[in-house]
Amino acid sequence: MRAVAALVAGRAREDVAAIFGVSLKAVDGWWAKWQAGGREALVMRPRGKPVGVHQVLTEAEQGALRQAVLDHRPCDVGLSGQLWTRRLVGELIAKLYRVRLTEVGVGKYLKRWGLSFQRPDKRAVEQDPQAVARWHEETWPEIRAKAKADGGEILFADQVGIRSDQVTGRTWGEKGKTPVVRRTGNRFSVNAMSAISTKGRMHFMVFTETFTAEVMCRFRQRQPHIVHGYFGGPHVRYVLDENPMSF
Repeated sequence: MRAVAALVAGRAREDVAAIFGVSLKAVDGWWAKWQAGGREALVMRPRGKPVGVHQVLTEAEQGALRQAVLDHRPCDVGLSGQLWTRRLVGELIAKLYRVRLTEVGVGKYLKRWGLSFQRPDKRAVEQDPQAVARWHEETWPEIRAKAKADGGEILFADQVGIRSDQVTGRTWGEKGKTPVVRRTGNRFSVNAMSAISTKGRMHFMVFTETFTAEVMCRFRQRQPHIVHGYFGGPHVRYVLDENPMSF
């Protein structure tokens, strides 16, 4: 637009080409467009086909597929596996709509749907979403308010088993080869009961026997002097899971 404005103002085409660093052919092309259609003819328009043109799947089909990927596992819809891959999404498309796509084509659809390849969060199948909502909206605010009123402490407690050969997390290795972690066959394990406060202070107890109500009572009996010595008050409220041994 500025180049055409310079031409309209009377600048020579050679000067305009030099100022804007383009060829005389480009300057002549802009001038021809200006004379033929004015400002509108010079507006740049996106190249290629508009988004959605010649899509194999309709918008409704794409919406249904996207929701299926978000709401279900492959095994829920008659396929194998727990996690979605481009291959499995392609199999779902073929199963529902009798359309075969390459993995690259499936990947383009997934990207268009705003999805990305991620490590999933793990949720227990026994989890009750309504109970979780009640906990956040009703139970937890009530516990927190009572603890604040009497100057008490809230402890989140749980039991865990630890094995000597346990390997978690990731490590670096050669591409294409799974890293091997050497470990002894002489395994041993211990159990631990721990409790952490809302202020980040923790108390724990290690034991080797099976977790029972007696172990839980022993753990709680060890709390009073810890509470008076570090937590600053005699009132302790435990937040526990639904393990019957915890009560």
